[in-house]
Amino acid sequence: MSDMQKVYDFLKEAQVYYLATVEDNKPHVRPFGTVNIFENKLYIQTGHAKAVAKQIAANPNVELTAFNGKQWIRLSGQLVDDTRVEAKKDMLEHYPNLQSMYSAEDENTAVFYFKNATATIESFTSPKEIITF
Repeated sequence: MSDMQKVYDFLKEAQVYYLATVEDNKPHVRPFGTVNIFENKLYIQTGHAKAVAKQIAANPNVELTAFNGKQWIRLSGQLVDDTRVEAKKDMLEHYPNLQSMYSAEDENTAVFYFKNATATIESFTSPKEIITF
Protein backbone atom coordinates (compact mmCIF):
# COMPACT_ATOMS: atom_id res chain seq x y z
CA MET A 1 0.00 0.00 0.00
CA SER A 2 1.35 3.42 -0.93
CA ASP A 3 1.61 6.14 1.68
CA MET A 4 -0.96 8.23 -0.19
CA GLN A 5 -3.31 5.24 -0.23
CA LYS A 6 -3.00 5.03 3.55
CA VAL A 7 -4.08 8.69 3.84
CA TYR A 8 -6.96 8.06 1.42
CA ASP A 9 -8.09 4.97 3.37
CA PHE A 10 -7.97 6.91 6.64
CA LEU A 11 -10.13 9.72 5.24
CA LYS A 12 -12.61 7.25 3.72
CA GLU A 13 -12.90 5.42 7.04
CA ALA A 14 -13.43 8.69 8.94
CA GLN A 15 -16.07 9.70 6.33
CA VAL A 16 -15.90 13.39 7.32
CA TYR A 17 -12.85 15.58 7.50
CA TYR A 18 -12.53 19.26 8.31
CA LEU A 19 -10.71 21.50 5.85
CA ALA A 20 -9.14 24.77 7.01
CA THR A 21 -8.48 27.69 4.69
CA VAL A 22 -7.62 31.33 5.34
CA GLU A 23 -9.31 34.53 4.24
CA ASP A 24 -8.39 38.00 5.51
CA ASN A 25 -5.97 36.38 7.97
CA LYS A 26 -8.85 34.47 9.58
CA PRO A 27 -9.22 30.69 9.58
CA HIS A 28 -12.28 29.08 8.03
CA VAL A 29 -13.05 25.42 8.73
CA ARG A 30 -15.78 23.32 7.20
CA PRO A 31 -16.72 19.63 6.87
CA PHE A 32 -15.96 17.72 3.68
CA GLY A 33 -16.52 14.14 2.61
CA THR A 34 -15.05 13.80 -0.88
CA VAL A 35 -11.66 12.23 -1.40
CA ASN A 36 -10.34 10.43 -4.45
CA ILE A 37 -7.13 9.16 -5.98
CA PHE A 38 -6.77 9.97 -9.66
CA GLU A 39 -3.55 9.65 -11.66
CA ASN A 40 -1.66 8.96 -8.44
CA LYS A 41 -2.77 12.22 -6.79
CA LEU A 42 -5.08 12.77 -3.81
CA TYR A 43 -8.10 14.90 -4.74
CA ILE A 44 -10.95 16.67 -2.99
CA GLN A 45 -14.03 18.29 -4.59
CA THR A 46 -16.14 21.41 -4.11
CA GLY A 47 -17.78 24.10 -6.24
CA HIS A 48 -15.98 27.11 -7.72
CA ALA A 49 -18.90 29.31 -6.63
CA LYS A 50 -18.28 28.49 -2.96
CA ALA A 51 -16.19 30.65 -0.63
CA VAL A 52 -13.84 27.74 0.05
CA ALA A 53 -12.81 27.55 -3.63
CA LYS A 54 -12.16 31.28 -3.71
CA GLN A 55 -10.08 30.99 -0.52
CA ILE A 56 -8.03 28.15 -2.03
CA ALA A 57 -7.49 30.18 -5.22
CA ALA A 58 -6.18 33.12 -3.15
CA ASN A 59 -4.08 30.94 -0.82
CA PRO A 60 -3.68 27.27 -1.76
CA ASN A 61 -2.11 26.34 1.62
CA VAL A 62 -4.64 24.25 3.52
CA GLU A 63 -4.84 21.75 6.33
CA LEU A 64 -7.44 19.14 7.09
CA THR A 65 -8.07 16.91 10.04
CA ALA A 66 -10.18 13.83 10.73
CA PHE A 67 -10.72 11.26 13.48
CA ASN A 68 -11.53 7.61 12.79
CA GLY A 69 -12.46 6.67 16.37
CA LYS A 70 -8.92 5.54 17.27
CA GLN A 71 -6.48 7.94 15.63
CA TRP A 72 -6.51 11.38 14.09
CA ILE A 73 -4.87 12.69 10.97
CA ARG A 74 -3.67 16.12 9.96
CA LEU A 75 -2.88 16.67 6.29
CA SER A 76 -1.32 19.91 5.10
CA GLY A 77 -0.16 21.03 1.71
CA GLN A 78 -1.11 23.09 -1.30
CA LEU A 79 -4.19 22.41 -3.36
CA VAL A 80 -3.94 22.62 -7.14
CA ASP A 81 -7.09 23.23 -9.20
CA ASP A 82 -7.37 20.56 -11.90
CA THR A 83 -9.77 21.90 -14.52
CA ARG A 84 -9.65 18.82 -16.74
CA VAL A 85 -12.95 17.11 -17.48
CA GLU A 86 -11.29 13.71 -16.88
CA ALA A 87 -10.39 14.57 -13.28
CA LYS A 88 -13.88 15.94 -12.57
CA LYS A 89 -15.53 12.94 -14.22
CA ASP A 90 -13.50 10.46 -12.17
CA MET A 91 -14.42 12.23 -8.91
CA LEU A 92 -18.11 12.32 -9.80
CA GLU A 93 -18.07 8.63 -10.76
CA HIS A 94 -16.86 7.88 -7.24
CA TYR A 95 -19.55 10.15 -5.73
CA PRO A 96 -22.69 9.58 -7.82
CA ASN A 97 -24.82 11.45 -5.25
CA LEU A 98 -23.04 14.66 -6.34
CA GLN A 99 -24.08 14.24 -9.98
CA SER A 100 -27.39 15.98 -9.31
CA MET A 101 -25.47 19.14 -8.30
CA TYR A 102 -22.28 18.94 -10.37
CA SER A 103 -21.23 17.95 -13.86
CA ALA A 104 -17.76 17.20 -15.24
CA GLU A 105 -18.49 19.64 -18.05
CA ASP A 106 -19.70 22.59 -15.97
CA GLU A 107 -17.57 25.51 -14.82
CA ASN A 108 -18.65 25.17 -11.18
CA THR A 109 -17.26 21.71 -10.44
CA ALA A 110 -13.88 22.08 -8.77
CA VAL A 111 -11.45 19.25 -8.09
CA PHE A 112 -8.18 19.98 -6.33
CA TYR A 113 -5.21 17.72 -5.74
CA PHE A 114 -2.63 17.94 -2.98
CA LYS A 115 1.00 18.75 -3.68
CA ASN A 116 3.84 19.07 -1.17
CA ALA A 117 1.60 17.21 1.27
CA THR A 118 2.51 16.06 4.77
CA ALA A 119 0.16 13.84 6.75
CA THR A 120 0.59 13.03 10.43
CA ILE A 121 -1.37 10.11 11.85
CA GLU A 122 -1.31 9.74 15.63
CA SER A 123 -3.15 8.78 18.79
CA PHE A 124 -2.60 9.00 22.52
CA THR A 125 -1.32 5.41 22.61
CA SER A 126 0.82 5.01 19.50
CA PRO A 127 3.77 6.86 18.00
CA LYS A 128 3.00 9.37 15.27
CA GLU A 129 3.47 8.39 11.65
CA ILE A 130 4.51 11.04 9.15
CA ILE A 131 3.70 10.58 5.47
CA THR A 132 4.77 12.88 2.66
CA PHE A 133 3.69 12.89 -0.97
